[in-house]
Amino acid sequence: MEVEESSPSSSSLSSPAGSSDSIDLNFLPFLKREPKSEPASPERGPLPLPAPPAQTPQQQHAAAAAAPAASAAPPPATPDMSSAPVMTPLQALPPNPDEDALLREYYRLASLYLSSAGTGAIVSAPAPGAAAPAVVQPGSGSVVKKRRPRSSELVRVSSLGVRDQIYFRDLVRRARITFECLRGLLLRDDERAESLGLGGVAGYGGGGDRRRVRADLRAAALMADQDLWLNRDRRIVGSMPGISVGDAFFFRMELCVLGLHGQVQAGIDYVSAGRSASGEPIATSIIVSGGYEDDDDRGEVLVYTGHGGRDPNLHKQCVDQKLEGGNLALERSMAYGIEIRVIRAVKSRRGPVGKVYFYDGLYKVVDYWLDRGKSGFGVYKYKMLRIEGQEPMGTVNYRIAEQLKVDVFAVRPTGYLSFDISMGRELLPVALYNDVDDDRDPLLFEYLARPIFPTSAVQGKFAEGGGGCDCSENCSIGCNCAGRNGGEFAYDKTGVLLRGKPLVYECGPHCRCPPSCPNRVSQKGLQHRLEVFRSRETGWGVRSLDLIKAGTFICEFSGIVLTQQQSEIVAANGDCLVRPNRFPPRWLDWGDISDVNPEYVAPDYPALPELNFAIDVSRARNVACYFSHSCSPNVFVQFVLFDHYNASYPHLMIFAMENIPPLRELSIDYGMVDEWVGKLTM
Repeated sequence: MEVEESSPSSSSLSSPAGSSDSIDLNFLPFLKREPKSEPASPERGPLPLPAPPAQTPQQQHAAAAAAPAASAAPPPATPDMSSAPVMTPLQALPPNPDEDALLREYYRLASLYLSSAGTGAIVSAPAPGAAAPAVVQPGSGSVVKKRRPRSSELVRVSSLGVRDQIYFRDLVRRARITFECLRGLLLRDDERAESLGLGGVAGYGGGGDRRRVRADLRAAALMADQDLWLNRDRRIVGSMPGISVGDAFFFRMELCVLGLHGQVQAGIDYVSAGRSASGEPIATSIIVSGGYEDDDDRGEVLVYTGHGGRDPNLHKQCVDQKLEGGNLALERSMAYGIEIRVIRAVKSRRGPVGKVYFYDGLYKVVDYWLDRGKSGFGVYKYKMLRIEGQEPMGTVNYRIAEQLKVDVFAVRPTGYLSFDISMGRELLPVALYNDVDDDRDPLLFEYLARPIFPTSAVQGKFAEGGGGCDCSENCSIGCNCAGRNGGEFAYDKTGVLLRGKPLVYECGPHCRCPPSCPNRVSQKGLQHRLEVFRSRETGWGVRSLDLIKAGTFICEFSGIVLTQQQSEIVAANGDCLVRPNRFPPRWLDWGDISDVNPEYVAPDYPALPELNFAIDVSRARNVACYFSHSCSPNVFVQFVLFDHYNASYPHLMIFAMENIPPLRELSIDYGMVDEWVGKLTM
């Protein structure tokens, strides 16, 4: 068969300008037929639920054989989406809601975001006198775009050079930052509305109902309205540019936003027969969530149960499954040798909805059969084998990390040089591991959990800032500390950074609020189990045994702080110095929602003074000094003050830029890279 080649035509599949690396987009070798276009979503009015036709496998094959008939037939929808009972706001759902209700709520929410034609607002206008949400809505007269339909054109992306890999990784990270920050800001608006007694005001919950719609659904709908979902113009088969094996996701809607798995409800994502160029359904990804009792998951070998026929309340089969829809698509993918992306859901207390989704890589369907399930009904089973040569599975690393916390020698009997190089100075131990060579360099340094500032730089500086707040309980909007932060706090109630700022003011020792105040985050120290390890690629590096959520505090850059004059003298001796003014301002990206609303204006914060000091880490340092350098990092520096108010000498606090799965190396952008970066990681 002839293979067609094409260049990317949209932002989600475009190479950076001037890149010398080529991108080879190989269209799957199906006979070319024009697929039927999806009807465009209405510009206003509710979004209807799909109603799938009841087709037998014979009817589907007959439709695939007759080109005119297939072109004129309506596209079949996913079988599991057929029911449409009365919709219930998501706050009424249990912590782990049934996916049927999740789908119904998403479609109800999508129609709400298209309903305010009079004002052009995304949600209905608040009642007169109601406080406006902090998330800026489109201004009066703005036009809601028609939703772009998802393409059915199958394409495989290959031959990505290093620059292209960085480009697509940054593209995906930008979408994930927008989703997560928008979700966090929406949650804060909800909490603020509740504290003001506005839980029933439209715009904070909608429809005069005090029950809230889940923020992840609202964030996804807002991004869809602005065409910010990725990979809508191509249906990617195989590996997705910008997404790595082991990546972690806390919300299923985030998988849809990125195009990793495009079904809100169904476990099998596929192109239907009516829209496929071959006239046959083709599967591209599955989610293994443990919802089917007949699944047999052994990691590298997976026996996956087809969808359909399951009682949503009892989670058991109640009727025989049929070889149609996604089930037929998996069989056709096996016939064509098309690899399937596998995403696994793992129960986790760190997840906001009680589970975490890991992308575990590519599998191939090698066999399928109809079997009698545990409940006595016929189920289709698909044996899938993981393709060799991929990075370790995220779920495997997650389980290894959990075992290391319990019994380290059962997992790694050798290699540990120290179980705590901080010698108890950190709240949690920092292990040192080397199974590569005999280097023991990190043991030769004094460990400093906090930097040591020059006395002349910080003495009396707290009083110059106006003293602390007088809050007897947790700080709230209106206190002195909120005013220093521009009228709003930098963190949510769980300690996640909502929006990056030139300088964050946390409550300090002269504030009267308790230690539980949500404006006391980075000053509490290490909150994750970190491990310094030896790598053949990067020298010394750092990884976490915990799953780190995007926007959370990790650790501080620590050492001996030198004034400008002192640093010039020390630098002449060739000592290792970390210069804060070299770190790129990546905090600007965190909390930037201008993509969602072009009219959004970021708050005007006071400019940070020029930072001329340096941190000497040649004799004393902490775990942060072993972070490896990357032009596409997963952590960033946020400047923070809490124990003094000299803005020329802030703390260098490190926050997660994305969800960082266990055992993944932490990387930071040091800016101007020279010999001092090598000194840190050698």
